[in-house]
Amino acid sequence: MESDKAIAALAALAQSTRLDTFRLLVRHEPEGVPAGELARLLGVPQNTMSAHLAILSRAGLIKGERHSRLIIYRAEIDALRDLTLYLVKDCCGGSAELCAPIITALTPCCDPSAPENLQ
Repeated sequence: MESDKAIAALAALAQSTRLDTFRLLVRHEPEGVPAGELARLLGVPQNTMSAHLAILSRAGLIKGERHSRLIIYRAEIDALRDLTLYLVKDCCGGSAELCAPIITALTPCCDPSAPENLQ
């Protein structure tokens, strides 16, 4: 990931409604959430939500797909991965023992072999 893309993504997430929206979309992968439902769930007027969704979309963090009259938004998990890797790539100057707590903290939610993730 280039630094300008990371800056755009971090800037998009540096606002509470957009951060909440992105986190909600990540939780609802892979099915996504309609724009109106996002606004309702977060208690945001639809026109305001539309502006937030546009910013997140331009930053490459989400994608909207039209289904009839609805636009279903989904988190771009690859962008999340790329941003996370960009931030920790040079973690602690290559000292694996210093980065171990970060990896340990991520593992429970992302371990595909964990019983709650096997279905």
